[in-house]
Amino acid sequence: MLFSLKEKGQGLVEYALILILASIIVVVVLYLLGPAIGNLYSNIVDNI
Repeated sequence: MLFSLKEKGQGLVEYALILILASIIVVVVLYLLGPAIGNLYSNIVDNI
């Protein structure tokens, strides 16, 4: 065995923290840019 069970669990926790951080970043970006994206789509639909 190259890794003990403790090190394997630590790797899973690190991946979970990275996924949580990435999801928080996505939510914040969508929250900040959401109105701008909505206005862009509204302008496109209005022009069509």
